[in-house]
Amino acid sequence: MTTTAEIEQLLRGAELRVTRPRVAVLSVVHTLPHADTESILGAVRADLPDVSHQAVYDSLHTLTAVGLVRRIQPTGSVARYESRVGDNHHHVVCRSCGAIADVDCAIGEAPCLTASNDAGYVIDEAEVIYWGLCPTCSSSVRT
Repeated sequence: MTTTAEIEQLLRGAELRVTRPRVAVLSVVHTLPHADTESILGAVRADLPDVSHQAVYDSLHTLTAVGLVRRIQPTGSVARYESRVGDNHHHVVCRSCGAIADVDCAIGEAPCLTASNDAGYVIDEAEVIYWGLCPTCSSSVRT
């Protein structure tokens, strides 16, 4: 769990002003990985009842822009946010219930960053999404 002091330190380290909405949003993203905007807004409002939609959207945009939060959007899903950044991990998504889990790169150190033909690009991130059924959904299919 990340404390308020640690959240404030992360914001200062990214040269951002420490505001109540930013602290609340970043805390929620650390607590609820892969949460959508509405879930984040609801959780933030538990601590800051008067926070506006726009303040949450602005905070998410700013936190994403400085690399404290990662935005993902699997096909057919709304945008989701996570605090696990900088390690080029991937995701697995359940086709039935939409659950999302983190998946580390398959072999070695970020092998997916070595493209067979990079077309001259300097690649710094790869987005791989695995699709299937989560344990709960796959066990209900079997029974």
